[in-house]
Amino acid sequence: MTVHVLHDNPEWLPPFRRAFEQEGVELREWLLDDSATIELSEEPPAGVFWSRLSASAHTRGRPRAKETGRGLLAWAEASGHRVVNGRRALELEVSKSAQHAALKAAGIDVPRTIAVLGREQLAAAAERVGGPLILKHNQGGKGLGVRAYETPADAVDADLDDSVDGITLVQERLLPVESFVTRAEFVGGRFVYAVRVDTSAGGFELCPADACEVGSGSAHEPFELRPEITAEHPLIARLAPLLPALGIDVAGVEFIETTDGRTVSTTSTPTRTTTPRWRRWPRCRGRGASPASSVRSPGRRRPRHPVCGRRGPDVTSLHTPEPASAPPLR
Repeated sequence: MTVHVLHDNPEWLPPFRRAFEQEGVELREWLLDDSATIELSEEPPAGVFWSRLSASAHTRGRPRAKETGRGLLAWAEASGHRVVNGRRALELEVSKSAQHAALKAAGIDVPRTIAVLGREQLAAAAERVGGPLILKHNQGGKGLGVRAYETPADAVDADLDDSVDGITLVQERLLPVESFVTRAEFVGGRFVYAVRVDTSAGGFELCPADACEVGSGSAHEPFELRPEITAEHPLIARLAPLLPALGIDVAGVEFIETTDGRTVSTTSTPTRTTTPRWRRWPRCRGRGASPASSVRSPGRRRPRHPVCGRRGPDVTSLHTPEPASAPPLR
């Protein structure tokens, strides 16, 4: 079978190419840059469409990737193809305020947040939230555009970059019990693993992917597995059914355990699971993990995930009938 991956960053793909090849699944890449075209009068090519479009595409010189992606995903969905992380997931990916609303509506603890369009009302919003506080871009990734301040006056006086969509989030700053956040990864409504992301060196650029260089500067490794976080964890148990209900097939959700006893979800990235540096993490069951280890092609035994030990979903469940002829990729 063929998986068509929609993306805006070629640097993310090498681990997936290798992993899908090992599983016997063809991976065809659709880089959504300014030269992308879609032949809407033809049927999409056979296979599964998988969106890895990112809210930070504009930082890599591809500011219109999400607009092209919306049309391409609509084309694939309208044709009855299986789409992993389709349009609903993309809309959540590119809007932290939409993520906040979805999590809050599900009864999940989230930071107090005010979305501000433009700058005229930033001062008033900062005063309402109080200090300490954080300002962040509504559309962004990798922690870019996130700034922490002790007082509302500090935030208002700061030299800020504008969010690409013009919306700034004013948010209470959470005080963690220890200097780390936890990122939990989900596939197909199932919890896969959780990783501790060290924050003791300061900053908010916490992406645990191979393409994101993050220095350590502390006694802890930047990223460590948290085997004590299981599917029975109260927050994990609530997120597992929620994500598919929101149209999210693959996601990472970050949360903080605070000094006042809260477990607060701070962000979710519906379209971008990480390709972590397994070689730097503790081995589980004597093996590392591969990004495609939870799928298989027809006729192959489903592998067990090296962390949770469960067998992944059969990729044949993602299969869609092939049209009589498939147009070439453009």
